[in-house]
Amino acid sequence: MPAAATVTDLSSKRKEPVYELTGVGKTYARNAVTALEGVTLTLTKGSFSSVIGSSGCGKSTLLKIMSGLIPPSSGRVILQNKPVRGPRRDIGMMFQQATLFPWRTTVENIVLPIEIRDGKAAAAKAREKATQLLEIVGLKGFENVYPNELSGGMAQRAAICRMLITEPAVLLLDEPFSALDELSREFMNMELQRICMEREATAFLVTHSIPEAVILSDVVYVMKPRPGRIAEVVEIDLPRPRTLDMITTPKFGALVERIRSRLDKEAFL
Repeated sequence: MPAAATVTDLSSKRKEPVYELTGVGKTYARNAVTALEGVTLTLTKGSFSSVIGSSGCGKSTLLKIMSGLIPPSSGRVILQNKPVRGPRRDIGMMFQQATLFPWRTTVENIVLPIEIRDGKAAAAKAREKATQLLEIVGLKGFENVYPNELSGGMAQRAAICRMLITEPAVLLLDEPFSALDELSREFMNMELQRICMEREATAFLVTHSIPEAVILSDVVYVMKPRPGRIAEVVEIDLPRPRTLDMITTPKFGALVERIRSRLDKEAFL
């Protein structure tokens, strides 16, 4: 597929676009390195998409542009019909580490975005909602526990709650479970799917794991090496809810092999 071609996920025929990138490119002026070139994609309401590619292909740059942390050098970035020109309340971001403040309890960490944005009174009112989110992710009873008393997976679940507390239009996920052991990572992937389905959340994941991309996504965007461009859009037509048993099926294996083959091909072009 040409780099600048418009691509959409599986639900685009049924739902309105939430996030649209058109011809997005990024060149860093200091060293004149072009990290991205002609990236065009559309995310629709409730869709889960992933981007995968070799190190240095521009995945992180793409996510920073989508989050409003850095501006593109070219192209348009539109979220809910409004240009993204900086960080916004309707963008939720989750990083590789939970980054919970050790001196705040779990619930205090979750309401922190509300406190920063609207003050302590608003944060106090949001505690009930935070408690409900903790119950959704299986952390009921851990409201007043400090981060050092949580496992890695529990801390990441708390970070998911902190991301969801402001009800963002899109969830941007930067390898959120890469630091976990394999069993915990698989469990968290299933938890993330469940939460996204329950809330009809629109999610976009950066990952280096092909199986993770396939088990979670409706669409996987395969990136070319720098400058980052979309090499192929792979639709994942597996039924939902996904289960870990699907990993052993021939269809799942074929999807993983298709993506791996494309990555290998791009590496030697």
